Amino acid sequence: MRHPIRVMGTALAVLTAVGALTGCGTTAKPVGTAPPVTTPTTTAAAGSGAGAEASTSVGASGSACALPVSFGLAADWRPKAVEATDDELFAALAVQGPATMTCEIDAKPAGNIGYLRVWTADRGAARTALEGFVKAEENTSKVTYKETEAGTLPAVEVTYTVYNKLMEESKEERAFAVAAPKGTVIVHLGGLDTEEHREMLPAYELARTSLKAL
Repeated sequence: MRHPIRVMGTALAVLTAVGALTGCGTTAKPVGTAPPVTTPTTTAAAGSGAGAEASTSVGASGSACALPVSFGLAADWRPKAVEATDDELFAALAVQGPATMTCEIDAKPAGNIGYLRVWTADRGAARTALEGFVKAEENTSKVTYKETEAGTLPAVEVTYTVYNKLMEESKEERAFAVAAPKGTVIVHLGGLDTEEHREMLPAYELARTSLKAL
């Protein structure tokens, strides 16, 4: 867990934006390619998913979020469904490229300021959806795609950086996408900054490795 004094100043500056619907780009911007971002080998906080054991799961009927897939959640991560509306603010924040946010998994109870966010799109190629998702993000750079697996499903993963104008610094982000029978799914991990992002990586990897199509 990061020291509360360290994050307090920056956290207060962004809590309004972090809310239930944040971090969604709305303006397309061309991106280049760069060498892959190497996953750090630092030890993550236990609340962020160290040990990669699921305490519960999300996605199946009856869970907090009904999704085309299910996957395990790290201890104390709290899922909440995001309901679609016709509101303009929702459209600006919860629609990114071809995808709509449908589930937000809060890391704060586990000791981090951040979320895993699940976005869904119409059935189609996972890479096409993921590329559209990233291109709709603002201020991206160092964008790199790779083929991988999510559970036993073929998947595409992207790593990239986003320049945060408020914080005046760039931070790492990543996402993976799968084309499930009931729709394409994108699971995205951001974070307050790069350090926060890296602390939450075990929870992201748990979601990826435990994913199952429904």
